[in-house]
Amino acid sequence: MASTKKVGISLWICRRRGRKRHSTLHCLSLWPSSLRSSTSKFKIIYFKGCYLPPFVSGLCSIPFFLGFSRSYFLYLEVVFFLEDWELLEMSKAGALDLASGLGGKIEKDDVLSAVDKYEKYHVCYGGDEEERKANYTDMVNKYYDLVTSFYEYGWGESFHFAPRWKGESLRESIKRHEHFLALQLGLKPKQKVLDVGCGIGGPLREIARFSSTSVTGLNNNEYQIARGKALNSVVGVDQTCNFVKADFMKMPFPDNTFDAVYAIEATCHAPDAVGCYKEIFRVLKPGQCFAAYEWCMTDSFDPNNQEHQKIKGEIEIGDGLPDIRLTRQCLEALKMAGFEVIREKDLAVGSPVPWYLPLDKSHFSLSSFRLTAMGRFITKNMVMALEYVGLAPKGSQRVQLFLEQAAEGLVAGGKKEIFTPLYFFLARKPQSDVL
Repeated sequence: MASTKKVGISLWICRRRGRKRHSTLHCLSLWPSSLRSSTSKFKIIYFKGCYLPPFVSGLCSIPFFLGFSRSYFLYLEVVFFLEDWELLEMSKAGALDLASGLGGKIEKDDVLSAVDKYEKYHVCYGGDEEERKANYTDMVNKYYDLVTSFYEYGWGESFHFAPRWKGESLRESIKRHEHFLALQLGLKPKQKVLDVGCGIGGPLREIARFSSTSVTGLNNNEYQIARGKALNSVVGVDQTCNFVKADFMKMPFPDNTFDAVYAIEATCHAPDAVGCYKEIFRVLKPGQCFAAYEWCMTDSFDPNNQEHQKIKGEIEIGDGLPDIRLTRQCLEALKMAGFEVIREKDLAVGSPVPWYLPLDKSHFSLSSFRLTAMGRFITKNMVMALEYVGLAPKGSQRVQLFLEQAAEGLVAGGKKEIFTPLYFFLARKPQSDVL
């Protein structure tokens, strides 16, 4: 686990000189052991009359934009000196990385209209469940084009929750959660494995390295696949792991192709659980297993309770879901698809640390700072500044807003125990797949 031993503060003052697009940057830094003052000249990035510092902070430094005027731009940076780089591995480097990915494959000028269309799919904007199910491909694709950069910036490469032990970092719990799934499947070297709804491939890479298997990631979002391929090359698994762009309701694989299939918080996007599980059943070899973590409403959810429905709606709009199923509906769908259910459990029950803790505004952690209330406040203002100067497309603030709605809904759902993202099941395709 990464630990913080020292903290430093830097105050950057950018003074504009007339009409020139260059400035003098003054920096006063207070480091742990001494007070050091230095003045240096840098070329400042210029956008629409605003000056930004010539660097972008990573997770080890927190930016505070203090303000700017015609003559000055003030920027306070709190720097954390870490003993290792685990925190930096979890997320993209900083603000410009976030801005460059906003909108995914959507043209920057079209992001605002895409946000409008996405929002209208949901109840609070006049949409309904049947419309979301009928147009799930368009809705989910728009959602991930709009939010992937935010996810990667704040959460890292693995876009999922995990049960946690006390003293365990978020990153450690996420890795352990992925390893648990691989162990439950009994993966063996050289097996062919399918990751259904793989995102940018964080779990895919982790499970492939952990089990020495060949993993195919199935995803219908072009931007996420492009990111995933780039990250596969970085870690050197591009020869054993690949991506296929396709709808998991209509998989382009022959029958009985894979030795194992898993899905991590992904098949909740399916408009029809039975249809999705039947496709997984079809491509899985007889006698082999399918394991998943599902997003579900629990038995404590009351459809006649307005507060419960509000929480459910916030999660749906903030996470691109057509409808959130009950745990028992997922179980019934598995059986209807032909699977034998070996075991099932809500892993949120009995977890020493709540799965929603990183999103809880009352919680503070340096190891997941960008997810805390302060981190999200900084991100909100940073996105506002990036959109204002033209680095981020118009509509970015609204994306950040519905992600905030999702966070509030997830925390409320977790606290009331009416929602879980950790419903685990392990199911087997019979040796004879004749139903």
